[in-house]
Amino acid sequence: MTLNEPDGAGTFADLELRPELLRALSGLGYEEPTPIQREAIPPLLAGRDLRGQAATGTGKTAAFALPVLQRTARSGGTAPVALVLVPTRELAVQVSEAFHRYGRELGTRVLPIYGGAPIGRQLQALQRGVDVVVATPGRALDHLSRGTLKLHEVATVVLDEADEMLDMGFAEDIEAVLEKTPGDRQTLLFSATIPARIDAIARRHLRDAVKIEIGREAPAPGEAPLVRQNAYLVARAHKPAALGRVLDVEAPSAALVFCRTRQEVDQLTETLNGRGYRAEALHGGMNQEQRDRVMARLRGGTAELLVATDVAARGLDIEQLTHVVNYDVPSAPESYVHRIGRVGRAGREGVAITLAEPREHRMLKAIERVTGQRIAVEKVPTVADLHERRLELARATLRETLLTDDLEPYRAVAESLAEEFDVMDMALAAVKLAHEATGGTTDEQEIPQVAAARTGEGHGGDRRSRTTASGMTRLFFSVGRRAGIRPQDLVGAIAGEAGLSGGNIGAIEITDKFSLVEVPQSAADDVISALQRSHIKGKKATVRRDRPAPSKRYR
Repeated sequence: MTLNEPDGAGTFADLELRPELLRALSGLGYEEPTPIQREAIPPLLAGRDLRGQAATGTGKTAAFALPVLQRTARSGGTAPVALVLVPTRELAVQVSEAFHRYGRELGTRVLPIYGGAPIGRQLQALQRGVDVVVATPGRALDHLSRGTLKLHEVATVVLDEADEMLDMGFAEDIEAVLEKTPGDRQTLLFSATIPARIDAIARRHLRDAVKIEIGREAPAPGEAPLVRQNAYLVARAHKPAALGRVLDVEAPSAALVFCRTRQEVDQLTETLNGRGYRAEALHGGMNQEQRDRVMARLRGGTAELLVATDVAARGLDIEQLTHVVNYDVPSAPESYVHRIGRVGRAGREGVAITLAEPREHRMLKAIERVTGQRIAVEKVPTVADLHERRLELARATLRETLLTDDLEPYRAVAESLAEEFDVMDMALAAVKLAHEATGGTTDEQEIPQVAAARTGEGHGGDRRSRTTASGMTRLFFSVGRRAGIRPQDLVGAIAGEAGLSGGNIGAIEITDKFSLVEVPQSAADDVISALQRSHIKGKKATVRRDRPAPSKRYR
């Protein structure tokens, strides 16, 4: 059974929720249910299983939390009657806090359990008794093995952000946890995307499930989308400068910049701080105390940029976030969906920016096809564009001051200057000061504009169109997709055999029959020599400098 979004809005009272829940929702300022809440709550209250596909920010937490609260209020026992599995500590905390906000009058006992937190307090709470456990799969399995988490009373299991949990390697943990729950439980699965492996889990564990597919609410005709999606084509060597230029022009309140590797996160964070930005790094090499400190700086306004890997940023909900930046084009459309889902939430506008190398242009097109949304490809802002933007910011600052501030204390200074200078000259001086206060020192470096690489027919396209970043050499590997080769296989082989760090490896392109990898010119011979004596994923590979394909004359 599949449900589609209805036309009527309705109210929470129409959903037959308990008075205690309605009062809590009213106190939180919730006026009417979102589409996924309207569709999910009635069948969940009736005990149905449910598979929901919903983008981040559509209100899915309330969609499952409210029915769970209504069905489990004051259970009275010590064992939990509901279990919510989530991919990250941050999401466990957020979901637990949501349960507390909605169920404050019901007396429902909710406990988040996750790694990186003192296990003693969790053990004490479980011993006293809880109604709802919100857990990461690994920590839930840990408590099960200790015998401190009993799931025999569980009536409802929620798998939240299921695709994220599978991406993080929790598939076996999830299966092990579900085996410990009653077979007649109610099971809810929520996921932003539904790849084949999610569909397989749904078929195994859900019974006659209601299916709901809710995307972000589309803008009305003539209105701009809540999330503006732009991409800039830029050569790899100029990416740091291009990112700085784009950030200067966009002037985000807070931005999340995604990188592929920990090393790239650290390098880019250092570069951004060197350029005068307040940037913080977030990746898997940091402990929980370091992560908490970084998030506190961002939420407290002492940092404006968070540079992170996908895994480290999972589960983050940053209210003041206005921009998401893909420093590289995500390798899969699903990753793009998750990343941009962090802005444009709860009716707020947001911006998603992608820095794409020329060879990655076709990947942008693939993302457009999957998401059904257009990504506008624009030129990197010029020095003139930056100057114009800073003047706009100076004008906006002065206008806001004129409209809202009490200027009377400064009248005597202005009048004394007016006796000596023309009023227009005084205004120009004010503009100059405001311009300098908004970062008015002009960046004189022009960033070369590049065009998208053209692709031809056949395996891997026309190799004549590929360009190599400055200081890099492209190597040819005689193994490709047909041999099961992935980017991480090539990076691992080069790093392991030649001792070259992953952060120094450039663009990677894999075709059916061969692969191309950029490495620093100074290291090319060493990489070739080292890999001629080794195997890549069990395959003996020929490795040499790439030779451009011969020119062809087209008619």
